[in-house]
Amino acid sequence: MHSYVIRKLETVERLSDLEKDMVASVCRDVKVVPRRQDIISDGDSPEHLHLLVDGWATRYKILKDGARRITAFMMPGDFCDLHATILCAMDHGIMAITDCKVAYVANEDIDRITRSSATLARAFWRATLVDEAVLRQWLVNSGRRVAVEAIAHLLCELHLRAQLVGLESRDRFNLPLTQEDLADATGLTTVHVNRMLQELRKQGLIEMDRGQLFIPHVAALRRACNFEDDYFHLKMSDEYPTDRPRHSRLAGERPDADSSGEIRFSPGRR
Repeated sequence: MHSYVIRKLETVERLSDLEKDMVASVCRDVKVVPRRQDIISDGDSPEHLHLLVDGWATRYKILKDGARRITAFMMPGDFCDLHATILCAMDHGIMAITDCKVAYVANEDIDRITRSSATLARAFWRATLVDEAVLRQWLVNSGRRVAVEAIAHLLCELHLRAQLVGLESRDRFNLPLTQEDLADATGLTTVHVNRMLQELRKQGLIEMDRGQLFIPHVAALRRACNFEDDYFHLKMSDEYPTDRPRHSRLAGERPDADSSGEIRFSPGRR
């Protein structure tokens, strides 16, 4: 149940067995939140922190005209609201995309384990900083990348995140997002998203079937949208688990991969 959050924290800090047990100890109170229902609503003042144990969720804001903007997708291992107890109230909502299992973590439990372990305190803080780095990439996506690159970049990012916590089998993973979800995350229309996905399929860069995303050659998709994983700030050390992507080489890229004939998207209007 707690393995995903441990894998996520270990992308930024190596944890001891004792520290892993401390993380597991705060994940006891787990509740089910049905798909498309709020885990936390805009304006709430949550009394607990919410850790996503299973399923996907989204961070979103509804505008006065009813339009929705998605600012993050969350996977197992993600804390929904580490900052919420510092602020008075939520300034956005968090909704379950799929049926979710959510651990309700008492604030004092987080205080206790972070006071007991400086490593855990750094891990939580660094994980939050990485989340902010991801948001900065989303701002670039919606402001400067052409539409097909924006969609490709988002898919590369989601694939890497799934790989880091053990949700995918190298080149495929479950992607429970609708075209409307992708549109609200990139600032595109659903029609435009559909066209961009068709373009990626036509280029042979992705295949999608029944909620699964298959990337035949991960490195080719990454080159096509200039995806670099440095903003994840993956911890580099000899002890870093070898079943995770290496920061020094694109995940899925073969050492002898042919670098000729790179796919480049032509510039165009979003």
